[in-house]
Amino acid sequence: MEKTIYVIGHRNPDIDSVASAIAYAALKRELGQTNVVAAMAGEPNPQTLYVLDRLGLEPPRYLADVRPKVRDILNRQPVTAGEEMPLRDALELFHQHTIRVLPVIDRGNVPVGVVSLLKLSEKYLVAGTDRKRGIDASLRSLASCLAGEFLTGAPGDTVEHLHLFIGAMVEESFSSRIEGHDPATLLIMTGDRPSIQQAAIEKGVRLLVVTGGLAVAADLLARARELGVTVLSTPHDTATAAWLARLATPLSRFVEPRFEKIGVAETFEHLRLKLLHSGEPAVIAVEEDGTIAGVATKSSLLAPMPYALILVDHNELSQAVPGAEAVEILEVIDHHKLGNPPTSQPITFMAAPVGSTCTVIASLYRERGLSPTAQIATLLLAGILSDTVILKSPTTTERDREMVSWLEGLAGTGHVEFGREIFASCSGFGAHGSPEKAIRADFKQFSAAGVLFGVGQVEVVGFDEFFELKERLREELRRVKEADRLELAGLMVTDIHTETTLFLAEGKNELAHVMGYPQLEPHLYELKGVMSRKKQMVPHLMNVLAKL
Repeated sequence: MEKTIYVIGHRNPDIDSVASAIAYAALKRELGQTNVVAAMAGEPNPQTLYVLDRLGLEPPRYLADVRPKVRDILNRQPVTAGEEMPLRDALELFHQHTIRVLPVIDRGNVPVGVVSLLKLSEKYLVAGTDRKRGIDASLRSLASCLAGEFLTGAPGDTVEHLHLFIGAMVEESFSSRIEGHDPATLLIMTGDRPSIQQAAIEKGVRLLVVTGGLAVAADLLARARELGVTVLSTPHDTATAAWLARLATPLSRFVEPRFEKIGVAETFEHLRLKLLHSGEPAVIAVEEDGTIAGVATKSSLLAPMPYALILVDHNELSQAVPGAEAVEILEVIDHHKLGNPPTSQPITFMAAPVGSTCTVIASLYRERGLSPTAQIATLLLAGILSDTVILKSPTTTERDREMVSWLEGLAGTGHVEFGREIFASCSGFGAHGSPEKAIRADFKQFSAAGVLFGVGQVEVVGFDEFFELKERLREELRRVKEADRLELAGLMVTDIHTETTLFLAEGKNELAHVMGYPQLEPHLYELKGVMSRKKQMVPHLMNVLAKL
C-alpha cells in the first residue's frame, strides 16, 4: 500500500498556510505523485474560509494529531479461533500462518484470551500421570480428529474428562490396569483384540475406540448398545489415534485469560512500551466496541508508517501539528527563520527570504514549466496578498511582486482589488467571533534569551473596535499567557490603511523601559510603520527581551 503524504501548514492556519498546502499538493499530483494530500493542523481563520468559499474549494483534511496510532501499523485480518476449536485445528493455524500467538474470541468477536505456541507446548508436553492419560474432549471432537465412525452411541458436544488406556496386552493384564478407575471416565483404544473389546464393554467404559478400521463383532456391538458403551471406529493405527485423541481437546482448556490489550486509537509509543516491558509476545488490539482488530508483536514495531509529512509555511515543531516529531518529514517549504529539528536523512528544505510561502510554491510551478489552474493561481495570489498585506508589508520582495504579476494574469483578477476584497471581508475582531478566537487565530510562540513568548496578529481597518474590546482582549491575553506558560503574551492590531500597529502586551511589565516605541497607556504601544510580525515585531521583541 502506497504511503500517504500530507502537505500541512502550522497550527493556526491562515491563507498562506492553507493555500500553499493545497497548491503544493496539486503540483505534486500533476508531477505524478498521486498519494499527496493537502491537510491543515487547526481551524482555518475567517479570511481563509472566505477565500476557499469564494473559489469553491473545500478546506483541506483536518489532522488534529499525527502521532502514529496502533491502527496505523495493524494487520486488520487477524487469525483467530473459537474456544470450542480442537487443539488439532489450532496447531494447523499456527503452522499455516507462522504465528506464535492465537487470539481466542467469543461469538461476538470479542477476545477472551490467547493461546501462545510456547506455553501450549509447555502445557501439552508437561510430565505427570494425569497429563499423560487425561483427555478433555467431547465425543464429537474426538470423532472428528480421529476421522471416526460411530458404531454405537452418538456424538455429543459436552467436554468430558477421559482417561486413555491402550489395550495392547492380554485381557487379564488389561483388566488389572484399569481397575480402580471410574468406567464412566475411561477411553479404551485397541485394535483387533476381541477379548479387550469385550472386557471394555462389560466394564461399561465411556468410549471404546477400535483402530485400523477393523470390524467389530455384531454381538459385541449389541452388548455395547445394551450397556450404553459408545464404540468408535477409526482408520488410524493405535499410535496415531492415541496422538490424535489428545489433539481433540478444545482450546478453552488452554486459554490464558489474562493478556495484554490495547485500543486501536492509542499511540504507537504506548504499544511499543507494552511490547517491550510486559514480557508478553503479543498485544491484542481492540476496536472501540471491544471486538478484536488485530495482533501486534515486536515485529510490528518495524512496520512502516502509512503516512509522512511535508511542512509548509513553518519549520519549527512547536508550530507543527501535534505528533509531527514522531512522523517522517520529507520536505519543508517555508519563508520564516530556521528553527527546524534535525532529521535522520537528507530532505528537501526550502526557506526563501520572501513575503509568503505561496511565492515559493508559485516559483516551483514556473520553474517546472507548469501553470496552475485559474483556481489554484487565485488561491496562491490570495496567500501572497494576505501575508504581504497587499504588498505593503516590509517583508515584500521583488520576487513576491513578480509572482503576483504572473498569478494575476492566470487568475484573471487584479491584485489590488482582490487584496482589498480579502481584507474587507474579514478584517477586525467581529469576524473571529470572540476575543479569545481573535487572539488564537494567528498566535505563534517564540523564544529569546530564555524567555518564551507569544504574539498574535489581527488586521483591522481603523482602531475603534479594538479600543472597545481592549480590556477584554487584555484579559484573554492573560489567560493565554497562563495556559501556555508564557512570560509574555502580545497582540498586534495592524491597521492596513495607516500601516500602524498597536501592540497590547501582558507580562514583562519592565518592557516599557526598553520597548523603544511610544507607550499610549499601560500595556499598550504604538508602532508606526510596523506591519510584519516576522520581520519587524518578533526580531524587535527578541532584542528587547535580551536586554531585560
